[in-house]
Amino acid sequence: MRIKIKKLKEDAQLPKYYHPGDVGMDLYSMEEVTIPPMAHHRFFHGFALEFPAGYAAIVADKSSISKSGLIHMGGVFDAGYRGEYNTHLVNLSDKPYTVEEGDKVSQLIIYPVAIVDLEEVAELSDSARGEGAFGSTGKK
Repeated sequence: MRIKIKKLKEDAQLPKYYHPGDVGMDLYSMEEVTIPPMAHHRFFHGFALEFPAGYAAIVADKSSISKSGLIHMGGVFDAGYRGEYNTHLVNLSDKPYTVEEGDKVSQLIIYPVAIVDLEEVAELSDSARGEGAFGSTGKK
């Protein structure tokens, strides 16, 4: 699949797959910033995408920085969005974390998605799980 990408900032590093077969394209910081504990920062990546309806671009964590307590917030980009892509990171650790310019901060995955019509009903069919929520499969 080919999608269009537009560089919005001259020094933007475009997303890319690091290894053949990877599903996530690395997204890079365009700045150096230290995120204090329990604080957040939004990194702008300097590009915009165009891809067909029926797909979504979703930002996911990089395991390399999530091990240090950083996770992303939000991160679903719809097919109609033409603005600058960004990663919103929050530092849940008790230590400041410094991101250098050019560091990988997240990854972008292009997913096919179903666009649905909702049908409101009075009842839903039974299932093996039913209304079982968090922990419904038991502890082991």
